Amino acid sequence: MLGTVLYGPRDIRCEEVAEPKILHPTDAIIKLSATCICGSDLWPYRGLNEVSQPMHMGHEYCGVVVEVGSAVRTVKPGQFVVGSFCISDNTCPHCRRGFQSSCEQREFMSGAQATLARVPLADGTLVATAETPTEDLIPSLLATSDVLGTGWYAADAARVQPGSTVVVVGDGAVGLMGVLAAKQMGAARIIAMSRHKSRQELALEYGATDIVAARGEEGVAKVRDLTQRIGADSVLECVGTQESMSQALACARPGSMIGYVGVPHGVQFDGQRLFFTQVGLMGGPAPVRRFLPHLMDLVLTRKINPGKVFDLIVPLADVAEGYKAMDERRAIKTLLRV
Repeated sequence: MLGTVLYGPRDIRCEEVAEPKILHPTDAIIKLSATCICGSDLWPYRGLNEVSQPMHMGHEYCGVVVEVGSAVRTVKPGQFVVGSFCISDNTCPHCRRGFQSSCEQREFMSGAQATLARVPLADGTLVATAETPTEDLIPSLLATSDVLGTGWYAADAARVQPGSTVVVVGDGAVGLMGVLAAKQMGAARIIAMSRHKSRQELALEYGATDIVAARGEEGVAKVRDLTQRIGADSVLECVGTQESMSQALACARPGSMIGYVGVPHGVQFDGQRLFFTQVGLMGGPAPVRRFLPHLMDLVLTRKINPGKVFDLIVPLADVAEGYKAMDERRAIKTLLRV
């Protein structure tokens, strides 16, 4: 079958790889209906994360079950399923508390930019639809697997409340999903920080009320002006750099929360500054499995359309172009047709 393999910085290939097999009784094999490239895939692609050996890429996925292990009970061959990028049993103490991304058996999904994929702990990770969805819903259901769930977690962790003011730092796919989530949670004002016209337009479509194109101190000053110098009730940090985190902290009012979901690269905190800022922080890898049934229902009932975040669609065989387009910011997020 075809699969995506990263050999080194900007050396990404679609090539023949071995088909996955059932390795444990709790596994399932799915045939991908669609998969995609994540912003976090760009870190190793750009050489910012070490690649010591060839990596099978891809952790966002939806498709049809073709085989299950002998212990799998909740999904069966022929069902359409969506799974989280974090593998979980959904029964351990952390899972029961809603943090499946810290499951005692946690694994991170890999190898999903391919024709077929093995999903460990299928009962705890996969959620099946009642019937096969129509083709036009596939991109939005794919988005629930990670990017929407991560944006949703950012808003949830930041404790977005009805009537609140929210700032979203980052106009990538996760940031745009954070805007969508904040709108769904009832935020009255959503300030999206973005310098790119196409992303600004999608942010407005998803519910942003204001766009701030400036960065750094100028951007913070603009947010302060928009909020009568108070700052935001909730801030979603969706990038993972020192600049973005500093901007998030500076935009937050005392007593607010920052939901941070950008994988940190070089982020450091000044303890004394954080102490006197009186701002809370909650983040980490998103417990997508907690939100998955609700998000899938919102998609299936056509109340939201997160699939619009995919502004480039290419065949799996052209995956290298999909990575290049995202790396060069010519695309927000690339969907791979399998």
